[in-house]
Amino acid sequence: MMTWQSAAVVAAALLAGGFAMVRFARGARMRATAPFVREAGVILGLYALWQYAGGLSLGHTGDAVARGVRIWHIERWWHLPSEAWLQRGILGHPLLVQGANIYYATMHFGMLIAMLVWLYARHRDAYPRVRTTIVLTTTACLLVGLVPVAPPRLIHAGLVDTAVAYGQSVYAVGGISADQYSAMPSVHVAWAALVPIAVITASRSKWRWLILLHFAATVYVVVVTANHFWADGIVAVALLAISLALQAVMARLVHRLRLRPIESSGVVVALDESDDVGVH
Repeated sequence: MMTWQSAAVVAAALLAGGFAMVRFARGARMRATAPFVREAGVILGLYALWQYAGGLSLGHTGDAVARGVRIWHIERWWHLPSEAWLQRGILGHPLLVQGANIYYATMHFGMLIAMLVWLYARHRDAYPRVRTTIVLTTTACLLVGLVPVAPPRLIHAGLVDTAVAYGQSVYAVGGISADQYSAMPSVHVAWAALVPIAVITASRSKWRWLILLHFAATVYVVVVTANHFWADGIVAVALLAISLALQAVMARLVHRLRLRPIESSGVVVALDESDDVGVH
């Protein structure tokens, strides 16, 4: 994992390089590469923002633990499966525990990047919408996450911090500013839900449904590693749904505006989707 400072520097370099390639490129290949370089800078910049915001907080540790305990009791009231019960099923299998720790630490951003590269290379028309969804959803998650909430492993509810137990904690890596008390909502789950949505809607392959396994695996590992409550994932998916709905509403509004007749001096000018102008 990169620190937010190093990610920001690389992002700025990629953005500057992409714009320079467009302005000073002499060959078609370089001009064709420039948009990809710029997009890489945008995504890495979003990663830098995520890392930076992870170190911000609008409360104290005691408040975060109290909120985590409250979520724990609300989940029991809702009769959701206990995170401790699910974790006990894996604690006796060290290789599975370590695999879950690695999946939690690496695959959320790794799968997101792989999906974006695939979209950009194979389904360019779907890429802008997915990128906008990532920006909206991640921003919403970061804003909610400014109110600190402790994860299950830090509320003394009988769960094991599996990453610490096996020396795999991402919070022990020098220079990483991620806040351990920003469990609500789970950006891991939000991104893991977006990946299959993007793949299934863009692809027509009969194998595309297998990507749902990534979402299921992510939900499982964030819970069994005691990094998130069920509620963290539920809120994250809700924010993703709101982001998608907001884009759909905006698309309809833009469509209606493009079709609305413009009356001027008794002449009606109608704009259709192809931007052709008809005078009636």
